[in-house]
Amino acid sequence: MSVPLGGVVLEATDIEKFFGDNHVLHGVSLAMRKHETVMLIGRSGSGKTTFLRCLNFLEEPTRGSVAMGDLRVEADPLQKKGRSRRGDIRQLRTQTGMVFQEFNLFPHMSVLDNCIDAPINVKGVSKDEAVARAERYLDKVQMLEKRDEFPARLSGGQKQRVAIARALSMEPEVLLFDEPTSALDPELIGEVIVVMEQLAHEGSTMIVVSHEMGFAREAADRVLYLEGGLVVEEGPPEQVLDDPKEEATKLFLKRFLSEGAKTPTEAGPPPPPLGPPAGAPDVPDIPPGGHRGVG
Repeated sequence: MSVPLGGVVLEATDIEKFFGDNHVLHGVSLAMRKHETVMLIGRSGSGKTTFLRCLNFLEEPTRGSVAMGDLRVEADPLQKKGRSRRGDIRQLRTQTGMVFQEFNLFPHMSVLDNCIDAPINVKGVSKDEAVARAERYLDKVQMLEKRDEFPARLSGGQKQRVAIARALSMEPEVLLFDEPTSALDPELIGEVIVVMEQLAHEGSTMIVVSHEMGFAREAADRVLYLEGGLVVEEGPPEQVLDDPKEEATKLFLKRFLSEGAKTPTEAGPPPPPLGPPAGAPDVPDIPPGGHRGVG
């Protein structure tokens, strides 16, 4: 049973982004409510990933603002506002947990150390508390038994589940997922999707860039279709996916479905039942291997 939605926890207003002369985002706005799961869909180059990365200023917006609670950060592409603004961005990032397409685990750290590094060094959490958190969230994603392994010894699905636990260990207000299954072999997609569905049903606040339409139907409260840097259509998944109003959405879905996109249930068996509910989290800065993209 889904958790009832709360008040607005994150609000992005009129986000625009240029890469040189390429106008990627044309004033995209989004108000996220607590416990809400929003999924962004659209063809490659529509601006999905860029918008997601603007929400925690991994990409600097050209115009617009992002607000969480009493904190509001305005776009400052020329970097004129200095140290205080950098502190605001750091604070924003501690409240938005990012799960990357390519996992971005630190290869020289164990699974456990990947999960405790940011809570200790960014949030000032004691080591004992950080370890207890990490073990709780690793257990939640069925990876506790791998706590002492290094990323090179894990499968892609295991790496992504560790990345989710790492984000959860920061206990942020909002989780941001950037195409979390796109780098996985088809047989590994299901284990990650099941974890994400469980988080959504437990009330985590999540923004997900993905083409996993089965996840949208099962767990999303809203679906936004982006094209050309604009939100063309938004609504509940049953409306956007089954009865879209806009011609652009219809064409995208027709093409997508005709290419034989797999649902999560087709992608592979789920892992064992997940552990007890828990809160949500972040990775404050881009770990080595982060990418810039127009998604």
